Amino acid sequence: MNLLEQLKTYTKVVADTGDFSSMLAYKPIDATTNPSLIYAASMDPKYSSLIDDAILYAKTKSHDKSVQLQLAMDKLAVNFGLKILEIVPGRVSTEVDARLSFDTARTVKKAHELIALYEANGISRERVLIKMASTWEGIAAAEELEKEGIHGNLTLLFSMAQAIRCAEAGVTLISPFVGRILDWYKKDRGVLEITAAEDPGVLSVTEIFNYYKKFGYNTIVMGASFRNVSEIIELVGCDALTIAPSLLKELESTDGKLELKLDATKAKSMYISAIEMDEKTFRWMMNEDAMATEKLAEGIRNFTKDLIKLEKHLSLLIE
Repeated sequence: MNLLEQLKTYTKVVADTGDFSSMLAYKPIDATTNPSLIYAASMDPKYSSLIDDAILYAKTKSHDKSVQLQLAMDKLAVNFGLKILEIVPGRVSTEVDARLSFDTARTVKKAHELIALYEANGISRERVLIKMASTWEGIAAAEELEKEGIHGNLTLLFSMAQAIRCAEAGVTLISPFVGRILDWYKKDRGVLEITAAEDPGVLSVTEIFNYYKKFGYNTIVMGASFRNVSEIIELVGCDALTIAPSLLKELESTDGKLELKLDATKAKSMYISAIEMDEKTFRWMMNEDAMATEKLAEGIRNFTKDLIKLEKHLSLLIE
């Protein structure tokens, strides 16, 4: 078996893309999207029908241009999700507007609106994960939504503080970002390379995985944001990994033998101290972690930039 086939025997493989052809080629169980991926895909003429449908939907619901724009944005995100669910047998992740990352009530409201669109198209909420940034407010929104059977994918996660709070909130899944952590440490240390075994992103996900398994949390750990295949190889055994098409292709075209790196059974016998997580502890731990603080803020800003680009593109079409 090639590396991709072997990986699928240890770990759920999720496609990190908005491109349907890639999903058909690599047959992942689930798929994730984000504003950047949807913006990039929406520039491709082959997806124009999804945009046209979103705009038509918005115009039938309101005559107010600003309301139409927001309705079209939501419908476009769901349209991509609906197409993805025709391909993958599992779940799709659809992201809440990054500008709501510090507003619990509005995040909950937006999640309700997205789920309503899916359910209006015959898709059960069990097949959808609502993506929210792993801020204190975003995790609080996810906690509320989980009680309603609306499942969360907490993204832009860079620290143990975020991971513990998500687990205690009963969040369905977290997406710790491996590559972005590596980016920060390479810049901070002034080096061009860090070996996969010493990669701070890999070590972060490993620590989170072991903590969760030690204390019996059900939250799924899905490593994300990979820069190279070596990072993926070091995380074999993680609950799930969301991987870009270029790296899926590299795994598929590479032979070799994978070894189990993350082992839930072994984690249970590790000596790991539990951390009591309240808001003060969360904010202090984030304050003390320059990487996590900077990458969380940067991620929210960058997703917002692509949201604004997409809004401008749709607003021209709505006119």
